[in-house]
Amino acid sequence: MENWREWAVRAAEWGAGYRARVRDLPVRPDVQPGDIAKQIALSPPEKAEAFDAIFADFENIIAPGMTNWQHPRFFAYFASNSAPPSLIAEYLAGAINAVCMLWQTSPAATELETKTIDWLCQAFGLPQGFLGCIQDTATTATLSAVLVMRERALDFTGNQTGLSGAPRLRIYCSAEAHSSIDRAIWFSGIGADNLVRIPIKGALRGADPAALRQLIRDDIAAGYKPAGIIANVGATGVGACDPVAELAAIAREFDLYMHLDAAWAGSAMICPEFRTLWTGAELADSIVVNPHKWLGAQIHCSAHFVRDPSTLTRTLASRPDYLHTLGHDEVVNYSEWGIPLGRQFRALKLWFVLRAYGLEGLRTMIRNHVAWSRELCDKLRNAPNFEIVTEPVLSLWSFRYVPPSAADLDALNLRLVEAINSDGRIYLTQTRVDGRVVIRFQAGQFECTRDDVMSAYDVITEVASTL
Repeated sequence: MENWREWAVRAAEWGAGYRARVRDLPVRPDVQPGDIAKQIALSPPEKAEAFDAIFADFENIIAPGMTNWQHPRFFAYFASNSAPPSLIAEYLAGAINAVCMLWQTSPAATELETKTIDWLCQAFGLPQGFLGCIQDTATTATLSAVLVMRERALDFTGNQTGLSGAPRLRIYCSAEAHSSIDRAIWFSGIGADNLVRIPIKGALRGADPAALRQLIRDDIAAGYKPAGIIANVGATGVGACDPVAELAAIAREFDLYMHLDAAWAGSAMICPEFRTLWTGAELADSIVVNPHKWLGAQIHCSAHFVRDPSTLTRTLASRPDYLHTLGHDEVVNYSEWGIPLGRQFRALKLWFVLRAYGLEGLRTMIRNHVAWSRELCDKLRNAPNFEIVTEPVLSLWSFRYVPPSAADLDALNLRLVEAINSDGRIYLTQTRVDGRVVIRFQAGQFECTRDDVMSAYDVITEVASTL
């Protein structure tokens, strides 16, 4: 491509223009299934096409059909942020396009990853001794942790001999835990029947330590082999937080590996006042936090901290001759710390963001999101026909529309969330709390303002009044 410099500049200009106007776009596109596909050719072209035609189709077909995750009124799921410095770093990393599997295939990438993980440890208040790497997502980090649980419980024989004839392992997690944990149990071969859900209690909907202890004792008596505990801080549904220190004590009592899933809420731990939510995190064997959710780093960027990397590498490392770094046995090869052999240069965007905003800038953003979200919660609490179902955990809370004349409140709230999203001004998602449909609100988009957050009140109440 001879004129790629021209198109690279044009793409950058398009990106800057998109980010400038995204606030004026609907958060979710007004399209139906199949609308995009029918505009795309049925077969690949035999001959090269003009790049201006390709770019025009991107502008006219693809971009209008995208949900705008960088919209400042994206209040659904958890925001997947892309701060401008991260976007620039991602372009640079893509231009170099190194495969960062070994130190020798990417020395600067490897050493920068080590340093940025250490920066995050300091920012989160984790003690010295934690090391780590950058995985693609929390799903991969959790799968890696579950594989370590499996191998550790089987005296590191599972990879060699398989699970046939091995003791039946048990993994424990809260009833509020993320679905990625279910998938990790499937992929590890442990089996869904061996994921034991701990009953929850309290305002934070955390796992009940007494119930966990009894579950473990009952499993041992029944001939099962407990292997690990997965605690969570800021679970996806409504932000449930487990009593981490108490679960860690139980893990030590029964010699179990404990992994802490703080994928969303972990980023807020740069603010010391929020660290009470994960008291005891330093006792976990591994922790996952996603800087691509609330710290502005482009997806994929999931920080996976470990107290003892040797259990991770003993479980996951493969060292054929062609992957040896000759003459440098002391170097770190991060492909041995995760599932994929090929790895992207993910540390660059995190380094750019941390330097471009500083911890104080990032703290201010997170504190603002928390304060504005709680302000909105209190305002909706006082609106007629609405109830707050779960109180704010950081910037996440849930509510229900409860007009006295409604016969089926679950159906009504599902209609409400879909009507709000079709309206296009904001984007929300739903979940269930104790079997009831509720609507989630979470502020976390990098560039949202107080006005953006408070505008949700008008949209919610206006749309509800039309149902």
